[in-house]
Amino acid sequence: MSDAVVVKNLSHSFHGHQVLQDITFRVEKGETFGLLGPSGAGKTTLIRILTGQLRQEAGTAEIFGRDAKSPEGRKRGQIGAMMDSFGLYERLSVYDNLAFYADIYHISRAVIPDILKSIGLYEGRRTAASKLSKGMKNRLSLARALMGSAKLLFLDEPTAGLDPATTKEIHAVLAKEKEKGTTVFLTTHNMLEAEKLCDHIALLHNGSIMEYGAPADIRKKYDHQNRLCVTLKGGERVMLEKGSASAQRMKEYLEKDMVETVHSTEPTLETVFIELAGKGLE
Repeated sequence: MSDAVVVKNLSHSFHGHQVLQDITFRVEKGETFGLLGPSGAGKTTLIRILTGQLRQEAGTAEIFGRDAKSPEGRKRGQIGAMMDSFGLYERLSVYDNLAFYADIYHISRAVIPDILKSIGLYEGRRTAASKLSKGMKNRLSLARALMGSAKLLFLDEPTAGLDPATTKEIHAVLAKEKEKGTTVFLTTHNMLEAEKLCDHIALLHNGSIMEYGAPADIRKKYDHQNRLCVTLKGGERVMLEKGSASAQRMKEYLEKDMVETVHSTEPTLETVFIELAGKGLE
């Protein structure tokens, strides 16, 4: 089986409010998948269902071919999860939080220093979790998710509250996990992050998936203008249709060293989301 996650016609509600409605998608083994949407879209609810913390009202959710609700679907060591500061012990130090988790799941404590170094927490290993900033708690939660060498990582907003330098470090860690063959399932409202990291994405709004596919394919699908915007050195902007008809004109601009910049009118994921949902992600 080539799929790590398969979700079919999944729905769930809380107190009569529909949180997820007829959700269907799949995540291949070894890929990085992004579930994108604003706060309240249903991203965290879906991860809780996939990690067995919550039972859906309808539809199916499978992890490596097993029902996500079953013990086999949540087999120890098979999945790791990072969900805000879930499961952190405020009185314990950074190191002891991971040591406690390692002992429960029979993981060698010897891996802790390297994991803390990889996410920039090694210097603060003796600091109590209660004294960490939100960004540092995020990193500690990620460290715990990485502890067991899981085949599938669920990461709920892994870079929320982090500065650009630390975000870059986390992206590097996730890239290494992918190189190892780990499947990464992340939620985010950061469209640029999704374009950089994800092989496939699903755009979630009001509990429904509006679009699914590779980021580049989605952007091309909604490229209504299908043009190149050429800014000449004199400041003039010229719109050219993409295709052979404009090739000669572009060739002349380049031969005469007239071109300042060339941009495609292809939209960003953010503009696609706005077109579909009628609003942005904030």
